[in-house]
Parts: sequence; C-alpha cells; structure tokens
Amino acid sequence: MTLGLALAQSRRIAPALLAQLEQSAREKQTQLIDEIVGTGTMTAHDVALFAADKYQLPLLDLSQYNLNKVPSALAGNREFHAHRLLPLGRRENRLVVAMSDPSNQAGLDAIKQKYNLPLDTVVVEHDKLMKYVRSAGEALGTLKDIAPGTPTERKMIEYDPVAAAAQRPRTGATNDIDDAPVVRFLQKLLTEAFHRGASDLHFEPFETFYRIRFRVDGVLHEVARPPLDIRDKVATRIKVLSRLDISEKRVPQDGRMKLLIALPKEKDKDGKDKEVIEKAVDFRVSTLPTLFGEKIVMRILESSSDKLDIDQLGYEPEQKALLLETIKRPYGMILVTGPTGSGKTVSLYTFLNLLNQGDINISTAEDPAEIQLPGINQVNVNDKAGLTFAAALRSFLRQDPDIIMVGEIRDLETADISIKAAQTGHLVLSTLHTNDAPTTLTRLMNMGVAPFNIASSVLLITAQRLARRLCTCKRPGTIPREALLDAGFKEPQLDGSWQPYQPVGCQRCNGSGYKGRCGIYQVMPITEAMQEIILSHGTALQIAEQARRDGVLSLREAGLLKVKQGVTSLEEVLATTNS
Repeated sequence: MTLGLALAQSRRIAPALLAQLEQSAREKQTQLIDEIVGTGTMTAHDVALFAADKYQLPLLDLSQYNLNKVPSALAGNREFHAHRLLPLGRRENRLVVAMSDPSNQAGLDAIKQKYNLPLDTVVVEHDKLMKYVRSAGEALGTLKDIAPGTPTERKMIEYDPVAAAAQRPRTGATNDIDDAPVVRFLQKLLTEAFHRGASDLHFEPFETFYRIRFRVDGVLHEVARPPLDIRDKVATRIKVLSRLDISEKRVPQDGRMKLLIALPKEKDKDGKDKEVIEKAVDFRVSTLPTLFGEKIVMRILESSSDKLDIDQLGYEPEQKALLLETIKRPYGMILVTGPTGSGKTVSLYTFLNLLNQGDINISTAEDPAEIQLPGINQVNVNDKAGLTFAAALRSFLRQDPDIIMVGEIRDLETADISIKAAQTGHLVLSTLHTNDAPTTLTRLMNMGVAPFNIASSVLLITAQRLARRLCTCKRPGTIPREALLDAGFKEPQLDGSWQPYQPVGCQRCNGSGYKGRCGIYQVMPITEAMQEIILSHGTALQIAEQARRDGVLSLREAGLLKVKQGVTSLEEVLATTNS
C-alpha cells in the first residue's frame, strides 16, 4: 500500500485533496511526499510519525544522529541518494538505511539487489532527509564519476610535473583508488570557485565535520561538506601542488600553485560551441595547524593586467583627476591604506600599469607578487632567506629605479628606507594598514618616522573599502528621512532628485541582491596646511579637520555618493565605513 493511500484510508488526507496532490506531483515530476510536505498539507514530523506507526518501523531523529560517523564509501554513494535513501552504516551483516516513505519498495529492492545484503529500515522526517541528500549531492556529488583523463585534467597534470608524479602508481601507496576522486573533487572545487568569482577558498576541519567555503564579494558561503576522512587527502593534494612539505603538519606553511581552468563554453556566430579555452590561474596557499587538522586557505590571484582599469575602480571624477596628476610626479610617496581584502594591491597595480612605459624602470617588492605585469621587475620577499622588504629596497636603490613599489610598510626600517628613496628622486608607492587617510600620517609618526621626513616626502594618501555592488535586479527603496540624516546625508542632498535602491535577489546574484564589488575611496593630498600640522606633531583629528576644509571626502561621504548613484545600498555603506 502506498503512503498516499494509507493516509487517505486513515482520513489524514481527503481523497479529493490526495488526487490533486498526485496530479501536481506528476506535473512537477516529483514524488507525492514532496507535495504533501511542501504544500503544508501535513508536517514532515506528522508524516514520519504516521509512517513509523503504519509500517511498524523505528523512528529516528536525524538532527540527533551523528552523520559524520557514516562510512565515506556509503555516505558518498549517489545510488542511495537517487532512491532517497540514506545509508547509516552496517549492523553485523545487515545494512541500515533511513527513508521518509517506507512504501518506496522499488528503492529498497534496488539496493538489496546491488549489495546483496538484507536491509534494516528506519523512518526519518522528509525535510531533514532531503536536506542531507541535497547537500550530499552538492558536496559529495563533486566526487562523482568523471571520465578519467578529461582534457582539463590531463593538461593540468602535464602542466604541473609534481602533480603528474603524484598521480603515477607508487609501490606501497595508500589507497591510490581513493585518491583519484579526491583529485577530481579538488579540480571541480577550484574550477567552481573561479567561475563564481570567489576570492578565497577555506578548507576547515572540525571534530565532527569538514567544511569548505568560498568567499564571494567579501562574504563567506559554505559550498561543500565532504566526508571527514578525506580531509588529510585533500590537504596532501593541495600541498603537493603547492610544493609544500607534506610531512610537516605542525607549523604553518605558505606556497603557490598554478592550474588550468576551463572557461565557460562560448557560441560562435553559427550557434555552435567554440573550442574549450583554458586559463592558467594562480592560487596562493596558506596552511595552519588547528585542533582537528590543517586549515587551508587558497586565494585566487588575478594575475592578468586586463582588469587594471582605473575607470572600473570606482573613483569619483575629482579623485581620479587628483590621482592621475599625483602619480605623474617625478618623486615622492603615495600611500594606499585599508584593511586586508580592501583592494589595495589592485589599486597599486592599476597605478603601475598606467606608469609602465619603456623609458621607466619600475621595481616592486611584495609578499608575494599577486599580479604579474610584463616590463616590471617584481621581487618576492623571503624573510627566511633574509630577503626582507628593507633588504629588497636597499638593492633597488642600486638598480637605477625610477619607481619603487613596496608591498607593505611593516616596520621603521622599511619606512625609513622608503622615505629616503622618495626624497632622493624616486616615486615610491606602498600600503599601510590604517582605518583612514589621516590616521596613516600619525601611524608613521608612531612608528618613529620624523615628522619632517613625512611632511617632505608623502604626496598623497588614499584610503579605501570594498562594498558589494547592487545587482541589476535592484529596485527603488524607501528610507526614512531621519535614517538618511543619521547616516550622514545633509539636508540639501535630500532634495528628491535621487532614489535609493535596495537589494532584491535573482538567479544571476544567487538571491543575495548583490553582484560584484565597488570601491569607496578617500583621496587626501598633503597640502601645505597639512604639512604644518604634521611638523607640529598634530593629531589625526586635526589632520582630518584640515582635510575636510580642503574638500576631501571621508569614506562615509564617498560611500553615500555611491548610494545616491544607485551603485550600492545604504546598509552596505553603513557596514563598511565608519561615520
């Protein structure tokens, strides 16, 4: 007897309603239990209670069951999921499976015939079962059967000889067959991260589960929760590709890897698929020992100069004009400041891309070099080998440079050499970690740099943040006048000539309402009045007041302009800037 008929005979569902639900299930090509629970006709809990009683089966609460104890060979088996069955393990010579519809005899028979084992069945709530099956389809499903030696995978191995060596049969190797799905799993993850526009991938082991997350537009999203017992294999695979020591798990390690990623297929003018194009993508890898294994973070490095367009960064016209004028100065220092992940490196390389001419010698010291620009001499800092920022700078000064870029000013020695280079006929670009432009000057003084050296060398400071850009599905929103004034708008700005927008959510932006990011900038030139404040050991507050008198927008004010332009939402600006 089917579950629907049993519910109708027990008067839990009216026959007419049951007929409607069955018709709807046929039209949607789904199952009756999906319609019963999805329409709210009965709750998943009530259906499970009825089924357990009707078919005389045990009832199990999946939320109280540790699914990470399920053997990976069973947990990742897509055949179970196809029949909406959840394997829970083996009890002696019997296989224990969970299901929400015990009348699904066809699924049970298929599993019995496949494994030639008797089954013990338990009933679970349909919503909890489907939640696990769907997540398994996304996470564990990436371990699906892929034809061995696909073009992308083959080229990836050939491109990286270390990876190729890792794939050759080894005497006494541990479970090589299990390693092959891990290779494909990682390849699929990296490809998916690149296509989604992720900036970072996080591989995080915990006591009872293993989680993988992507950072997209500055926000972390969980994308997979594979079996816990593959964490070491994934970590080893990443470390092999990154040329790290796979035997060292006690200390952090940093490395770099390059893989070929297949770009999405494009159509030609006749509507036929073009040949698959593959792109070499760089990943910066960092490992960290944690309580339950090595956490690994991989940053996707956009090594191409194609996106280094100052018009795409989001500077206001006045800010852009001021920057272009300043970077053409023959000597002095330009500083970019902001938190980690605020786009400082992209801004610096955009400036360098504009300056990169055949008659100019440019040298950079970075940790590591994230964007590769032909014509620029790039050096990776290596503290262990003694190649610090300060050491690289000293060497640069003997290399006849015109422009020097220092990845980050971290200490007094680097700051002193950078400032001396700026005072002796070189244009120096660098970054600091401060909250805004005025506090950058006091940060240098606190590091021990003499105020006279700061006043005579620093030309301009730009502080920046990245805010999420509203997707095209945005719609006009209504914000109370008081809230706009509290956010920082002035009365004259609320003249009704503009309309704030709010996020909606669509397929293009995965329901978030945001797609991509835009820069919010505070561009502060060092004027004569500001130099006097520096020389008198002025505070950041005094410098900020002078900047306001000079017409410099604060980060909040620059963000509010983006709200007026409909680029981002007020909530996003409030979350990324201080008042």
